[in-house]
Amino acid sequence: MKNIETVKDEKDNVIAIIIRDDFSSDGVQFFTPGDFNQQLGFISHKTGKIIDAHIHKIIKREIYLTQEVLFIKKGKIEVNFYDSEKKYLSSRVLTKGDIILLAGQGHGYKVLEDVEMIEVKQGPYLGKDDKVRFKGIE
Repeated sequence: MKNIETVKDEKDNVIAIIIRDDFSSDGVQFFTPGDFNQQLGFISHKTGKIIDAHIHKIIKREIYLTQEVLFIKKGKIEVNFYDSEKKYLSSRVLTKGDIILLAGQGHGYKVLEDVEMIEVKQGPYLGKDDKVRFKGIE
């Protein structure tokens, strides 16, 4: 799909999904499989479209993996990807308007130009118990 990139590890596991700023499509399109802990989609409707009012049901869900979405508001950042053994795999550069879903494995960042981002992920956040830090290529 144009302007959408799925980053995978050597075993074909999805590490990240990148949606570039110039992506556009009609209607509703989700980029994530239904079993991902975080769902990411794009919605585009014409003037006058009615979206029915709704309430989401209270459903108990078990989350085993934190997945996060970054919205790059300003600047440029390099995202470095690692496998579950902390081995470096590849890098991508994100700029203003790009969006990335970090789906699993490891990642680190290097700020290339002053950056402003919005991060969305599941909670609650567990502080120092929430992640394992390691020395990457950053």
